[in-house]
Formats: sequence, structure tokens, C-alpha cells
Amino acid sequence: MLDQLATESRNERTMQLDEMTVEDVLRVMNAEDQTVATVIREQIPVIAEVVKHVIASFKNGGRLIYIGAGTSGRLGILDAAECVPTFGVSPDMVVGLIAGGERALIKAVEGAEDSRTLAVDDLKGLQLEARDTVIGIAASGRTPYVIGGLDYAKEVGAVTAAISCNTDAVISGHARYAIEVETGPEVLTGSTRLKAGTAQKLVLNMVSTSAMIGVGKVYQNLMVDVQSTNEKLEIRAKRMICEATGVDAVTAERVFSEAHGHVKTAIVMILANVQHAEAVERLQQANGFVRDAL
Repeated sequence: MLDQLATESRNERTMQLDEMTVEDVLRVMNAEDQTVATVIREQIPVIAEVVKHVIASFKNGGRLIYIGAGTSGRLGILDAAECVPTFGVSPDMVVGLIAGGERALIKAVEGAEDSRTLAVDDLKGLQLEARDTVIGIAASGRTPYVIGGLDYAKEVGAVTAAISCNTDAVISGHARYAIEVETGPEVLTGSTRLKAGTAQKLVLNMVSTSAMIGVGKVYQNLMVDVQSTNEKLEIRAKRMICEATGVDAVTAERVFSEAHGHVKTAIVMILANVQHAEAVERLQQANGFVRDAL
């Protein structure tokens, strides 16, 4: 039952929330938020297993697909969208699905999250394959849309995982891996865009970033596949070349140009002391891993 979930219970620290000063509201919210990372730490072993499967999916030409409703769905779409400029990947590599479709991003679509078949239709629309990894996200852990999607994904043979903010969540029983981050009662009762939303965002950060590291999208701690689509990112790209190789800004700019704006290629050109064509070949042979190309 919904009223028995920890995310729906009342927080004893905020029973007089409407009488608190602004400063007191902010302090109690901050205190509650600090508990989130600690709870996530307990789930690292299972998160690690999920990440390993995501890496395997990527290496096999598969995708990471998030499914959720409301805040959970929006967070999945946000993480998917940010992978494109950060790691220079295709928009098809990490995909977010939300109950009700794109219009649900800014306005609730009545009844969409209660449909199991809608998720099936959405996944069929993506032509879901066994080599994909599907992660269902639901703070309550009981959203029908997510359950329907996970069940269909299992039928197809895709690896499945569930992220919820309650223990013994219903969706956990519909996934191969269950990430249960029990964040407890919200400051504002039932408003799971708060601690629960923060927890989900942190876990998604961990999954996508770790998986991208696992397929060579990072050198040292630099996002070397970043797309230089604006002035800020181009400046960052050239700075990364300096930091990774120790060359001065003038050299970095010159080699960046010779590498046709590709940071990885520029780094290999400098560190391996090779021309553009050989640097490209080395990276291809190393499957995109800069260290292996040197």
C-alpha cells in the first residue's frame, strides 16, 4: 500500500514545517539531504554490477535505456541528454523514456504512469534488443509503467535493473538487479522530487559516468570526448590538452586544429609524437582508450 511506504510517511522533524522560519526550513532540508549519500553507499556493490552490464551493452553495440514516470522519468531523460555533449556519444546510446512521452516533461499526463502496456509500446518503438540494458526508476518502487517495461525487457532478454527509494520495492521483483536507496520521509510529505529525487540523480550520475569511463570516454579524469559545440567547451577542450600533455596553450591550440577539434587525437599526437593519421589509427586499434593508444 502507498501509505505504508517510507517515502510517503511523515517526517517527525518537520511536523511544524509551515511555522518554521525560512532559515530553519533550509537547515532542515540541508540536514535531510546529507543523509542521502550515506544510504547510497550501501548500494555500491549492486550498482557496480549494473555498471558492468551497461559497459558490456555498450561494447556490444547495445544501449542504456531508462524508463520512469514523473520526476523519475525526467531525471532519466536528463542523464541521457547530458551524456551526448559530455562524452561525445550518439543520442541513441543512452535513452530516457517517460510515461506520457515528451509532453510529460513539462506537464503531467494523467494516467500514463498507471499503464503497463504503454511502456511496452515505448520500448517496442525503440526496437529493444537483448544486448540493451534497461533501468527502471521509481521513487515509490511500484509504478505500473516501470513494471510493464521491466517485464517486457526481461522477455526480450535485456539485462534489467530497478532504482527505488523504498526497501522491498515492487519493481525490485521485476528486475535482475535491485538498487534500493531508502531515503525515508521527505521534508514535505510525499514530495519525492526532494531526497528521493536527489538519490536517483546521484545513482544515475554514478551509472552513466562509470560506464562511460569503462568504454574509454575518459583519460585521467578528463572528459576527452567532450563535443566542442560552443566557445566555453572549445576553451575547455584546449585546456584539457594542456593538462593531459603539459604543452603550452599555443601548442595545444595548434594541435587541436590539426586534430580537427578532437581532443583524444590531439593528446595522442602529442604524447606519442605522431601525426594525425597515426593517432587516429592508434585510437581505433585501442577502441578509443587513450592510454592504450600511447
